[in-house]
Amino acid sequence: MNQLDHFDYAILAALQADATLSIAAVSEKVGLSSTPCWKRVRRLEEEGYIESRVTVVNRKKVGLPVTVFVSVRTSEHDDKWLARFAAAVIALPEVQEFHRMSGDVDYLLKVVTTDIEGYDLFYKKLIRTAKLTGVSSAFSMEQIKSTSALPLELVAHGV
Repeated sequence: MNQLDHFDYAILAALQADATLSIAAVSEKVGLSSTPCWKRVRRLEEEGYIESRVTVVNRKKVGLPVTVFVSVRTSEHDDKWLARFAAAVIALPEVQEFHRMSGDVDYLLKVVTTDIEGYDLFYKKLIRTAKLTGVSSAFSMEQIKSTSALPLELVAHGV
């Protein structure tokens, strides 16, 4: 089990809401002085609780309004095939998420692109990566919720 206390969870919640907050601002939000807060942030980074700090870019404003969920099926399931396929998919910049699944679908990709033609170009690159038995695409009609914030309150209550 993790070794986080309520201050750690409060720091994580503050930073995942706004990674640009200064240590002074985080300290004020969580009720710690700056030095102990800074030490905790540093520890959370060193221990891998904080993986990175990023800026969320508005994909529509930069010309990537289309989101496609791509289901991939294959009859190949050995380690060598997976390593080759994973390396090829990871190298495709359109892929935002890549999951190995249970059930009828072997892999699920979340892809962003410019338009239908942009997706078609992506699809042609994808099917060249490895032997696939099926690729199914579902275009998102509307994004209703999107967040990178984890529901920390689900695990912080026991602290």
